[in-house]
Amino acid sequence: MGDNPQFITENRERILAVENSFMPGGKPLLTPDRVLIGEGRLMKLCRRKPQPKVFFLFNDILMYGSIVVPGRWNNHQKILRLEELEQVNLEDGVGMKNQWLLRTPHKSFHISAASVMEKQAWMDHIERCRVERLKQLGLPAESLKPFAATWIPDTASAVCMRCSEPFNVTQRRHHCRHCGFVVCNSCSKGRAILSHISSKPVRVCRLCEKSLHEKDISNEGITRNKDSMKEMPEYEESSDEDQENQTHNAWFTAYSEPEPVYCYFNPKHIKPQCRLPQNI
Repeated sequence: MGDNPQFITENRERILAVENSFMPGGKPLLTPDRVLIGEGRLMKLCRRKPQPKVFFLFNDILMYGSIVVPGRWNNHQKILRLEELEQVNLEDGVGMKNQWLLRTPHKSFHISAASVMEKQAWMDHIERCRVERLKQLGLPAESLKPFAATWIPDTASAVCMRCSEPFNVTQRRHHCRHCGFVVCNSCSKGRAILSHISSKPVRVCRLCEKSLHEKDISNEGITRNKDSMKEMPEYEESSDEDQENQTHNAWFTAYSEPEPVYCYFNPKHIKPQCRLPQNI
């Protein structure tokens, strides 16, 4: 990569284009050693329903955001560091075919692809980049931090998963940040600092609050804070742009091709329109 001026120029232009698509609220993305490996649209299971998100895989991070204008403008930029990321392969679920789980200490969630082939391509590329990143940083393959709980979708339960009270207009749904259960406000008044998620107190259910207190693990980075009773966000911000029905993925041959090309990965094709990089 370092000996190919054309690739350096094209990679820089691609990263700047991605960066500008998230402006003015996006974070700077261009760094000397960062390479854009690929991009595409995947479904992310949010609190209320699956939502289309645009994903960008770099050699050191996985970034995603909500789609405002397809191919032009995105917002709600989120960045996951590959050295903290773990993938879990899953069977097809109700309403979520070709799904798998992304886990990090800060956030864990389900995503799905348009086809089995596309899912495998994403998982393979992410894993290769993750392994290379761990080698680069000299880190062990297994994460030393606990992973954030995966939130159970709102639609999965019509009642509080702790007290069984039904949800309605006045009895709103909340999520325990420690176990991911859907709970009511009465069952989630407690707050705790989960250091792998946030330095600020977050909402936890009664059972988790009691468990954390009984285990007396405050010296390990998880402490209760009764004084902090700030209202937690009612739902994760996400785009309602769900009318797109075609999935587009593009992979960039960063290492295996002498002259990197913009590669489209289309599920309708038996094979990709050009070879995906095998060593990234």
